Amino acid sequence: MRTLCAGTLIGEFFVIGFAGLVAMQLTDIPTATIWTVSGIAMLLSLLLCGMLTRPGGVQLGWALQIALIASGFVIPTMFFLGAVFAALWWASVHFGRKVDAAKAAAAATA
Repeated sequence: MRTLCAGTLIGEFFVIGFAGLVAMQLTDIPTATIWTVSGIAMLLSLLLCGMLTRPGGVQLGWALQIALIASGFVIPTMFFLGAVFAALWWASVHFGRKVDAAKAAAAATA
């Protein structure tokens, strides 16, 4: 699960950064506001990559996804982007657990 979830968080990091650049060009939201919201989200996604194996890491991931959706109140496009990220996070957790179970079964038979 750690690999899929970390990959999702790294992907979110880059997409949020690019979305910030796009938002600067297409909206009249102040640049400082865009980079405050985007920068905090990017920083949290990177920090969370290192915390995934700790107790509560997955729950913190869910908190980040909810915060990304809530950031849509500041940057409206983030409602959609946050929902997509939440769906990706769910898929990473769900299928990551299946991958972990398959790895454990293979290791047990080896």
